[in-house]
Amino acid sequence: MKNINYQEAAKLLFDYRLNKLTINELPKKFIPTSYEDSYIIQDELKLLYLSLKDNISIGKKVGCTSTEGQKQLDIDEPFYGNLYSRFYSIDIEELSSKKFNKPFIEPEIALRIKDDINISEAPFALKDVDTLFDGFVCALEIVDFRFNKNLKEIGALNLIATNGASEYWIRNSEVFDINTINFENHPVNIFFDNRVIGEGNTNSVMGSPINSALWLLNKIAKKGETLLKGQFISTGTCTKAHELIPNSKISADFGQFGKVEFFYK
Repeated sequence: MKNINYQEAAKLLFDYRLNKLTINELPKKFIPTSYEDSYIIQDELKLLYLSLKDNISIGKKVGCTSTEGQKQLDIDEPFYGNLYSRFYSIDIEELSSKKFNKPFIEPEIALRIKDDINISEAPFALKDVDTLFDGFVCALEIVDFRFNKNLKEIGALNLIATNGASEYWIRNSEVFDINTINFENHPVNIFFDNRVIGEGNTNSVMGSPINSALWLLNKIAKKGETLLKGQFISTGTCTKAHELIPNSKISADFGQFGKVEFFYK
């Protein structure tokens, strides 16, 4: 693809996102044919997002962190997108369904960056965890698909180009010490109207959300990209993704670390 096509593809996706429009497929000259294409479009899209008033980057999300999810898209590694302050809430009470097309909810653990990451020290490993992160929060990511196709037909390359399908991010206010949880075995359940619809575990996220966060940092370090103090990495869903139903109370139960919940009107 030529550079101008990357920019035009991003402008098209940006317009569809802001105007809550859907699309059958991208014009042929905009369709990414490689991971490189997709991430370049995503980077161009990020510039457009950051041009919005009162909008800053608050971190990144990792998607497709389960073996099952990767098989569904016929890929062999996760992908990532960006989190933005304009599409983010702490302890929100309600959220309008008018903001979305066909949204799904995913309960996630998000790790907070302790200090600006020095990518010259990459690759990072488990021994670096205490110097990289200063806590975690419980979160819900809303992923949405602007394409009028099923997930497999959309494909990983289009998902990456559209910011990893990330549309909104919600977290609880409390930041917990990373040493207070067993990341390799902590149950997480999701409820609609007080009825459990999904049971999961943090170990569904690449064996541990820590592994997901390290993968992300090492992946972006290869591009010369970093994360800054106070930003988050939302590490991937602990349950299957569940389609949101309007006029429902949504609640993710993280056990001793509380719940993240809101009314989806």
